[in-house]
Amino acid sequence: MSATENPKTHPTSNAEKDPDDWTTGDEAMTGAQASYLKTLCEEAGEEFDETLTKADASKRIDALQEKTGRGK
Repeated sequence: MSATENPKTHPTSNAEKDPDDWTTGDEAMTGAQASYLKTLCEEAGEEFDETLTKADASKRIDALQEKTGRGK
């Protein structure tokens, strides 16, 4: 990448890191994750688990996006 290119248009490999490899993955999910996950759970007719970690919430969001079609 040259010095004139916008780094935001070229995500690093870090942007695609597996949630299991996150250094903070075992912390409680963020407020943003909880809010979005609640919405997805409601749309999918599934129960919301407020005890998920950041990593588990991310995986759950991915799965529910597939189920609800929101991830497309």
